[in-house]
Amino acid sequence: MPKKDIKIAKSQSGKSFEFVLSSDPPSGAMKYVYFSPKRDYVVAFFKDKLDPRAIARLESITGKYRHDIFEQIGGDYWKNLYCWPEEIVEWEGKIGIVVPSYAQNFFFQYDKPRNGKEKQGKWFASAKLLRIISQEERGNFLNYLRISLKLAQAVRRMHAAGLAHSDLSYNNVLIDPHGGNACIIDIDGLVVPGKYPPDVLGTPDFIAPEVLSDNTRETLPSAKTDKHALAVLIYMYLLHRHPLRGGRFFGPDMEAEDEELLLMGKDPLYIEHPKDARNRNMKREYGNDLIKFQPWIDLDKFSAAKIAGPFLAALFEKAFIDGLKNPMLRPAAEEWENALYKTCDRLLPCSNPACTGKWYVFDNSKYPRCPFCGTEYKGLVPKLEFYSCRPGSKTYKPDNHQLMVFNGQSLSRWHVMNNILPNEKITAEDRERQAYFQFHNGTWRLVNERLTSLFEVLPDGSKVQKKAREFIELKEGTKILLSTEAGGRLAIVQLAGK
Repeated sequence: MPKKDIKIAKSQSGKSFEFVLSSDPPSGAMKYVYFSPKRDYVVAFFKDKLDPRAIARLESITGKYRHDIFEQIGGDYWKNLYCWPEEIVEWEGKIGIVVPSYAQNFFFQYDKPRNGKEKQGKWFASAKLLRIISQEERGNFLNYLRISLKLAQAVRRMHAAGLAHSDLSYNNVLIDPHGGNACIIDIDGLVVPGKYPPDVLGTPDFIAPEVLSDNTRETLPSAKTDKHALAVLIYMYLLHRHPLRGGRFFGPDMEAEDEELLLMGKDPLYIEHPKDARNRNMKREYGNDLIKFQPWIDLDKFSAAKIAGPFLAALFEKAFIDGLKNPMLRPAAEEWENALYKTCDRLLPCSNPACTGKWYVFDNSKYPRCPFCGTEYKGLVPKLEFYSCRPGSKTYKPDNHQLMVFNGQSLSRWHVMNNILPNEKITAEDRERQAYFQFHNGTWRLVNERLTSLFEVLPDGSKVQKKAREFIELKEGTKILLSTEAGGRLAIVQLAGK
C-alpha cells in the first residue's frame, strides 16, 4: 500500500489539521476536498483567492454563528442536522475550512451501482430517479416525514439566527430515507442580510420566482427565498414530483429557456391548483410511458391532500398559490415544523408487508385504507382528539391535533401538554414515554407508566385517577384528562374501522 502524502494546515488559532494530499481530489464549483488520515473530517480549500469580505463571512460562520447555534441550550441537537465549518485554515497560501465528515448513513449502502456515494437529496426527490434506487434505500413515508421535519427545524434555526442558506436545494441536502435523517451542507456561503450577500442565486427548480424573473438581478436570495425552496423540497420528498413542473404549454415557437423562465419565474402555476388545471397534464414532463412513474404523477389518486394530509396540503397551497409571487405570505419554517409534527401523529401502519409506503395519513374516513397499496385497516382504530385550556380559562377548546392509536403506540410528554414540542429544547426527562396503547383481549387500552395526574372522566363528570400500570379502556366517546398541570390536555376518543 503506498504511503499517504500527509500535509498539515494551520488554523488562525494555531491548531494543526492533517489531511491527505491527493492528485485528483473531489471537487465542487468552489472547493477542492481532502480527507483527514482517519477520514473523520475534511479540509476543503477554495479554488479562487478570497477577498476580505469572504474571509470575514467565514470568520463569522466559524465563530459567532457557530457559537450561537451549537454552544447554547439544545446545541447538541443541531450537530446531526448541519455539516457546519469548524475552523479556517491555510496551507501554501490557500485558504480552506475544516468540516466534519458526513455520517456513514449518508452514503449509499444497499444500492450496488451507487454504494459509497453520497445520498444527495436529488436521488429521492423525483419519481424519475427514485424508480432506479433499490427498495432498501428508498425508505418509507414515515421517514420522509421525519426528514422533512428535521429540515424544517434546521431552516427555522438558521433564520432565527439571522442567517439564510441562499442555495437550499436537493444538491445541498443529504438525506437518509432508510433511517429518516437529514443534514444541510455547504454552510460556508450563508447569507447575512445587509452584511454578507449571497455568492449564487440558487439552484434551478428551487430559485424563488422573484429572483428568477428579475432581469436587474437586484432581488437576491434571502430567508424569504429559503421559504420557497424549503416548500419545494418538502413537496418533492413527500410526493416525488416538482410542484411547478407539470404539463403547461406556452406555444410551439417558445424557446426552451424562455419557457423555463415562464414556468418557474414569471408565470409559475401550482400543478395542484384547485381552480386552474393548465399545469396538471403530466405527460409533457414525463412522456407517454407514464406507467413507469406511477403512482406519484397521478394528481388525483396521489394528491397532496390524500398523501400528505390536511395540515401539509394547506401549507402547500399557501406556499405555491398565495405565496408563490408574494414572499410575505410564504409559510415560515416553524409552520412546516408544526404541521409535520401533527401529521406524524396522524399516521397509521399498513398491515401489508409488501407495501412501499409502510405508513399513511389517516383521512378521517370510516374505513381507513392505505393509498399506497389499497390495503384496508383491519379492526377498530381509535383516534385521540386533543383539547386544552387557554391561560386563565377553564373551558377546553380543540387543539386541531389528533393522535392515531395502534398497538405499541407511545403517548409522549408533548402529547400530554400543549406547551411542549419535540424539538431541540426538550429535556431528557420529557423524552421518556409517559404511557402506551395496547390491544388486549379484543379491547384497546391506554396503559399508564409515568403520568402522575391521569384521570378517566366519567359520563357524570366525575373523575377516576389511574396510577402507574393501570389502564383506561378506549371506547367511542371516552374522555381522558392527561394532566391537571397548566397546559395539560383533555383527550376524547373516536373510533373508525370495522
